[in-house]
Amino acid sequence: MQATVRIFDPATRSGTVFLDDGTEVPYGGAAFDAGPLRLLRPGQRVNITLDGGQVTYITLSTFPVPGQADGPG
Repeated sequence: MQATVRIFDPATRSGTVFLDDGTEVPYGGAAFDAGPLRLLRPGQRVNITLDGGQVTYITLSTFPVPGQADGPG
C-alpha cells in the first residue's frame, strides 16, 4: 500500500503518513527501522505494510516490500 509522509522525527524515527484516502496513520521507530531507510521527508511517497491499523513497515515507493510478490503498490 502506498502513502505520503506527513511527519518524520529523526530523533525518534517515527511520524505519520497520509493514506491515499486522506487518513493519517502514525508509525513508530520499529516500522522505520524494519526497512532500509535512513531518513524520510514530508511529501515523500512510501510503501507501507499495515497490520491491525498500524504501520509495521515503511520504505520508499520504489523499493519492494517484503512478502509482496508484485512489488510496489
